[in-house]
Formats: sequence, C-alpha cells, structure tokens
Amino acid sequence: MKGTFDKRLNAAWWALRIGLGAGPIIVGLDKFFNQIVNWEMYLSPLATRVVPVSTATFMHAVGVIEIIAGIVVLSRFTKLGSYVVMLWLLGISINLLTTGMFFDLAMRDVELAVAAFALSQLSAVREDKIALREPSSGLRATA
Repeated sequence: MKGTFDKRLNAAWWALRIGLGAGPIIVGLDKFFNQIVNWEMYLSPLATRVVPVSTATFMHAVGVIEIIAGIVVLSRFTKLGSYVVMLWLLGISINLLTTGMFFDLAMRDVELAVAAFALSQLSAVREDKIALREPSSGLRATA
C-alpha cells in the first residue's frame, strides 16, 4: 500500500530508536555519577594530553553531548540524531583503540554505530512514507 511503512520495519525502527535514544541518555547521565563504571578509565592517554580540562570535566561534557544526542534520537529528528550517535560511537571507538586496551568495547561501539546507521536509513524511508500520506504542501515532490 502506497504511503505505509511496513509493520515489520516499524518494529525494528522503534527498537533501534528506543535503544539508541535511551542508551546515550543513560550513559550520559552516568558520566556525572560513575555508578555503571568509572568512565574516566576509558579516556585515552593521548586525549588527556590534548584536552585542556580535567578528565572529570571532560567526561561531564561528554555526558552532556550524549544526553543531547539521545534526546534528538527520541525526538522527531531521529534521522539526524542517529547520524550524530553513529559518528559519536565511531569517535569513541577510535578513542578506545588509542588506549591500547578495550578492543572488545571498540568493536562493540562500531557495531552500535552500524545500528545507528541502520536507524538513519529506516528513518529516511519512514519519513518518505509518512510524507506520501500527508497532503502535498507544494514543497515536496511525490512520485
């Protein structure tokens, strides 16, 4: 049916959206409390030499960015937010690789970045299908 998003893809979209939206919010908040883990241990020595603030301050800034990224994923800007989360996760992976440790976590974050990319693509299709259902405003061509 023209203009509808397949229910099977819709379930995948919601699962990715909730996971990739809530995850960054939860770990972003924990950057202030260190209840899940002491996040500072994951910061590369290379980064600590370059960053002009304390490790704790830097991790708080990271937490704020993660919280914002998660909120954007859960907002109506899911596609944009998922690209931000994807790039952020790739950056985290690079940081982890430069520690000389945590290769397993770096790989996990690359896989999560792939999931964020999948969410961006599902969001693009979903947005197109929703646009086809709405009356044309003259700004968007429908085929």
